[in-house]
Amino acid sequence: MMRIAALQMQSAPGDVDTNLARIEQAAQEAGQGGADLLVTPELCVTGYGAGDIIKSLAEPATGSQVKRLQKISTESGVAIIAGFAERDGAHVFNSAAFVNGDGKPAIYRKSHLYGPYERSLFKSGNPDNCIVELGRLKLGLLICYDVEFPENVRRLALAGADAVLVPTALPRGPSGTFITDHMIQVRAFENQIFVAYVNHFGNDGRFTFAGRSRIAAPDGGLLAEGPEDAESMMFADIDPGAFSASIADNTYLEDLGSA
Repeated sequence: MMRIAALQMQSAPGDVDTNLARIEQAAQEAGQGGADLLVTPELCVTGYGAGDIIKSLAEPATGSQVKRLQKISTESGVAIIAGFAERDGAHVFNSAAFVNGDGKPAIYRKSHLYGPYERSLFKSGNPDNCIVELGRLKLGLLICYDVEFPENVRRLALAGADAVLVPTALPRGPSGTFITDHMIQVRAFENQIFVAYVNHFGNDGRFTFAGRSRIAAPDGGLLAEGPEDAESMMFADIDPGAFSASIADNTYLEDLGSA
């Protein structure tokens, strides 16, 4: 079993130091709450709606931002997933870093960019299986719009992921409500895995976010949920054994190749 903490936060656009300080505070709180892992939103280090300044704030995975996340992880004893703008040569990616102390970070690059805003700032990554191990569990990484394509979650589930962790920047609106209230739970149920979907809240001057972060279980139930318009630190225990009956009754992955 593993306990995860999910921080629904309001990033300061373009203010990396302020955002990293908030992540540091949250990591300490997560550790005090017994969490093994803290998940934060998409591009929370730079702020999602910072615009063109994101390009100048982008750093390689070996840069100071990821090193600071490693330091926070080491001091808090909590692994961290945080969204940042990753520079690789001439390209900038919408990425998420998984850090666990001073070990080598794992980096996932968003493969499905959403709308002209993201496409003006980022290069899309190749769809791949970014799976990290923490304790005895395998954790797959996606970012926001990626989870809306069922193939992405299914690919990770077939690769053995116990949970899929999704930093997001979902805007407020009817489609956003449908995604949080229905789609995230369905992704968990149809793959018999856990899905943590961790959003911003409030307005950053460019976007108004839906909040409503979710941690869904294999049976489609919710282990934790965030409010629409406030910061929230959510905790959930990820224990596949607790859902063995659901996994036994809904053998989608096992039956996939039998049609």
